Amino acid sequence: MKIYTLHTKQNLPISLEKAWSFLSDPKNLKVITPDYMGFEILSGADRPMFPGQIIQYNVTPIAGINTKWVTEITHVKHLEYFVDEQRFGPYSLWHHKHFLKEIPGGVEMEDIVDYKVPAGILGQLVHPVLVKPKLQEIFEYREQKLTELFGTYTKPQGNLEGISREDILN
Repeated sequence: MKIYTLHTKQNLPISLEKAWSFLSDPKNLKVITPDYMGFEILSGADRPMFPGQIIQYNVTPIAGINTKWVTEITHVKHLEYFVDEQRFGPYSLWHHKHFLKEIPGGVEMEDIVDYKVPAGILGQLVHPVLVKPKLQEIFEYREQKLTELFGTYTKPQGNLEGISREDILN
């Protein structure tokens, strides 16, 4: 059983609160998912995120094949992290950790996805040519979309003494 990991980090020039508000709202997942994937929330996104929340989606990840995907939000620590796990869908395992951390001039967003492809050895054979590139493409799109929505992060230069947090984040 081969388990793969996708690890990404992105810095955004927004406050921790603004990042949390956007990223922890399940409805915003559609905004940061490529249109060609036909992402549609079916149920479960009508409340703020909480442990035990079940969210159902329809998604078309590859070759026009429509798939139902059911995830559960298993862990939430306000302004720090949340975890979603697939309960039903295209992967044999999907465990996605989302971390947020305040940094000078913004927030660092880190994602760690541990996943397993179905179909045993056949799945492992198609992983490097089909699954891995598709996941990388989806996360690259997300990075681009978040930059489009919130701007490009630039690390503050020089001495920040005497500058308030609000000055940095505005």
